[in-house]
Amino acid sequence: MDIIYWIIISVLFIIAFIGLIYPIIPSVLFILAGYLLYGIFFSFEELSVLFWIIQGMFVILLFFADSVSNWIGVKKFGGTKAGIWGSTIGLLVGPFVIPVIGILLGPFIGAVLAELIVSKTNWKTALKIGVGSLIGFLSSVVTKGIIQGIMIVYFFLKI
Repeated sequence: MDIIYWIIISVLFIIAFIGLIYPIIPSVLFILAGYLLYGIFFSFEELSVLFWIIQGMFVILLFFADSVSNWIGVKKFGGTKAGIWGSTIGLLVGPFVIPVIGILLGPFIGAVLAELIVSKTNWKTALKIGVGSLIGFLSSVVTKGIIQGIMIVYFFLKI
């Protein structure tokens, strides 16, 4: 039975990493679910209060990294709030409208369209902001992947 429990926990961790590419999947909830299921299946004894405090800090860091990297990517290339919102909406919608490549095109197209329509930015600037959005998204994926990896490694070190 232990093997089945570990398979379930591992699948939750894998889904968390898939959430890096499909942001509609709440990655951090799958990681936390893996921890909780470990406690239910085996024991919460190894998961001390300090463990939960550190993991809580990582969760806050994940949310911070996600929002800040998009904001920096758009702002650094001259974008406005419209570009940030467009990028975020494109990030959520893109993978469903254009499977696979939509994860990259979504934030780019969203930022460009928002800048053109809402902020009345010229094409050249809007495209530059779209590139900034894409760079922000990619840096967010890398940063969140590292943080999630650290969270899971720390979990395995504690058990």
